[in-house]
Amino acid sequence: MIWFWSFMAYSFAGFLLETVFALLTGGHADRKGLLVLPLCPVYGAGACLILILAGRAQSPWSLFLLGSLAATAAEYLASVYHEKVLRVSFWHYDGLPGSLQGRVCLPFSLAWGVLSLALVYWLHPLLSPWLARIPTPVGWMALITLAADCLLTAAVLRRTGDTQSLRRHTL
Repeated sequence: MIWFWSFMAYSFAGFLLETVFALLTGGHADRKGLLVLPLCPVYGAGACLILILAGRAQSPWSLFLLGSLAATAAEYLASVYHEKVLRVSFWHYDGLPGSLQGRVCLPFSLAWGVLSLALVYWLHPLLSPWLARIPTPVGWMALITLAADCLLTAAVLRRTGDTQSLRRHTL
């Protein structure tokens, strides 16, 4: 279950990062990728991919490169899935240097490389012992909750075709 909890933790960290980035750049403050849970799953997937590949890195520079490529690949594939399957787009990088079909771009790929270093050398060693202690039954309940939210999110996005349908609504 450690991979599941890593995915969840880094999806939540991605949500926090997106929220702070939006606040600093004047974007929409509510930047989650699911209807109910405050998660950005592309960050969780990218982080897990980086952690899988981290053992192949021989130096911080190679980790930076592998991390950049892994996270950029996760971002590209997530964008294709969102556009082709769910018929929505969460981001578009047209006009940014190194943009590839607006799905990925050089500045964010470089940022993913820096974040890869922080993930592998600092954050994951700090969090993984805590994540390993979460009881298995809690993990199964969280997995069921995540799956339900993913299905509900997909249904809402396919019906509306608009990511704004995921924004929190306050009274």
